[in-house]
Amino acid sequence: MSRRDYYEVLGVSHDASEDDIKKAFRRRARELHPDVNPGDADAEARFREAAEAYETLSDPESRGLYDRFGHEGVRGAADGGPQFADFGSFQDLFDAFFGGDPFAGQARQRAGEDVGVMVDITFEESATGVAREIELDVVAPCDTCEGTGAAPGAGLERCEACGGQGQIRDVARGPFGQFLRTQVCAECRGRGERPSKRCAECVGQGRRERRRAVAINIPPGIADGQQIRLAGRGHAGQPGATPGDLYVQVDVAPDERFERRGLDVIHVVTVPVTDAMLGASLSVPTVGGEAEVELRPGTQHGEELVLRGKGFPAVQGRGRGDQRVVVDVRVPRVDDDEGRRAVEQLAAQLTDHSYREDEGFFERLKHAFR
Repeated sequence: MSRRDYYEVLGVSHDASEDDIKKAFRRRARELHPDVNPGDADAEARFREAAEAYETLSDPESRGLYDRFGHEGVRGAADGGPQFADFGSFQDLFDAFFGGDPFAGQARQRAGEDVGVMVDITFEESATGVAREIELDVVAPCDTCEGTGAAPGAGLERCEACGGQGQIRDVARGPFGQFLRTQVCAECRGRGERPSKRCAECVGQGRRERRRAVAINIPPGIADGQQIRLAGRGHAGQPGATPGDLYVQVDVAPDERFERRGLDVIHVVTVPVTDAMLGASLSVPTVGGEAEVELRPGTQHGEELVLRGKGFPAVQGRGRGDQRVVVDVRVPRVDDDEGRRAVEQLAAQLTDHSYREDEGFFERLKHAFR
């Protein structure tokens, strides 16, 4: 995959000064850092690209190599970018710019991961709604220690590694010279305290994997591939952090009797030509059960009969679709002389008036949607 020109990435000219390059990168970093754009993969990729461009252009030696040989001449162009792209949070970015955030408190605990599952339902259940109970393996707070990570009877004590701050600060060298970098304490994982004796079940983690049953209410009108979000039903986060969410993707099984178009349901009914000629009462399936429809005499192939309100309800908002019954008129095959004579006798009795159209095309279209 071709790389963009580093000057273009930062939005500066090829004769830009070192100060211009630094200012341009600051603007890009503030705009694109992942903590400023959570969940935006495109912004994260552009941030890494900007950081890579800055690391190259801010150093006179590497900038000279880049100007002469392009990306191939710069060490690190092939290994995925600079160290600066690995900053853990906006706190690190602030430290790099200003030497520390005076409002920074304890290190943030890592939130739980989201979980995704798939649930299969029938076509009719997607119209009427259905309740399901599923079982899945999730990371949940430990029952034995109630999420503290401490063994029963033991308590929590101040973490000696970070002095109860939950984070460790050290001086590191970055693109702006030396700066104070903050990292989550590896001993207490940002809590500032740790168990005096670890829980044997979760080994002091406060979390463990377990099987959980989850009730899911699938609303009427949901379509194939849509998702339901259950907030807080995913993996548990670190102690004190929010849990992830559970995303349920709904897979609607096809039904050979129906086709969904928006909120409408399409059903094709096959009738003999004699019923279409003379008219008939028919029973047709709907997503809510059987319904009666009337064929008027002279019904043509492809005509639609509309059953109001027999389609899908809107998942959010008001309104409900219709069921459109499309008439498929079947013409019989005449295989013997007696049948041929009967058809010839009928044909002799029919006139041009028998084949008249009661409605024109636009009138029939209005009738179908009325």
